[in-house]
Amino acid sequence: MSEGLKVIVTGSHGLIGSELATTLQRAGDTVTRVVRSLAGPGDAAWDINASTIDAAALEGHDAAVHLAGAGLGDHRWSDAYKREVRDSRTRGTALLCETLAKLERPPRVLVSGSAIGWYGDRGDEELSEASGPGRGFLASVVKDWEAATEAASDAGIRVVRLRSGVVLSRKGGALKKQLLPFKLGAGGKLGSGKQWLSWIALDDEIAAILHLIRRETLRGPVNATAPNPVTNAEYTAALGAVLRRPTVATVPRFALEAVFGRQMADEMLLAGQRVLPRALEASGFRFGFPRVDEALRAMLAR
Repeated sequence: MSEGLKVIVTGSHGLIGSELATTLQRAGDTVTRVVRSLAGPGDAAWDINASTIDAAALEGHDAAVHLAGAGLGDHRWSDAYKREVRDSRTRGTALLCETLAKLERPPRVLVSGSAIGWYGDRGDEELSEASGPGRGFLASVVKDWEAATEAASDAGIRVVRLRSGVVLSRKGGALKKQLLPFKLGAGGKLGSGKQWLSWIALDDEIAAILHLIRRETLRGPVNATAPNPVTNAEYTAALGAVLRRPTVATVPRFALEAVFGRQMADEMLLAGQRVLPRALEASGFRFGFPRVDEALRAMLAR
């Protein structure tokens, strides 16, 4: 792999995928983006709804990183959108994995996106990769999402299931949405603020993916979270301190339910997972941003 990697990337228009593709290309690696509509040379087309994919364009790669899926926080959770969330993950993953399994020259490793939603709302319990699944919509989606990688595993591809926490970046995701209200002094804890937030800086998320591609002993679930999870109240205070703004407000449950709906509020905003990156740390990975105040300060430096 010292000559440069050839890497398949799905979800390359998202926060993580776009940063990963850019990082790989800057390092001299070759990226084949799997996209719904071709945008340039080297792209591979797929259509999840039609179960079609350009298999020939995926031959002869070293690795695949699968990050595609409808955004969990992009819309209220209507029944129709929940079906879209589930289908975009399970059907997309199955299509990719079944295709990779049939290639004459399949990649040696597949890093397949997953999420700490696997664990459900677990209070103060410390969670590792050995912890079982939780309950609720998100936990059931992640369980089916991970199961959809079976075809690749059965074909002898080393499969890593990347259970990512909340990825922090000013470029997108939760932090970008929070910046304006916090800068206006309207930021505050959600509900009691006691729920745990397992987070990871975008730079560490990308470094972890590259580490997983190269570290051949790693397979199965791997938590991509910083080693120091914080409560929502602690995160709120840290962000306010970095921005030098007060964070005395509290957003009550009824307000969150009114805006986002009860299920989304309960499972995304008021639920918590205290997740630890045991597999990553045991493999020698070192976080650039292990503490949330340091991460936020680096991201938001003027």
